Amino acid sequence: MSDSLKTLLIVGILILILWNLGAGLYYMLVDKGTTKRTVNSLTKRIALSVALILLVVLAIHMGWIAPHGVGRAPA
Repeated sequence: MSDSLKTLLIVGILILILWNLGAGLYYMLVDKGTTKRTVNSLTKRIALSVALILLVVLAIHMGWIAPHGVGRAPA
């Protein structure tokens, strides 16, 4: 898998996370607690966030991506 495709996949998942966060806010303001759309949207956001973290950890462990050490002092 090319580096740009890996980056696109991660950014795509981040956009989905932000979309569900915004949907949760919208439903919270519009529904005023009458439906479970807010809870469902925020549950999807949490699930996507956990899945993204696990995907990145797995990719680092398998050697598909390499952390580049931003903020690390040079040796």
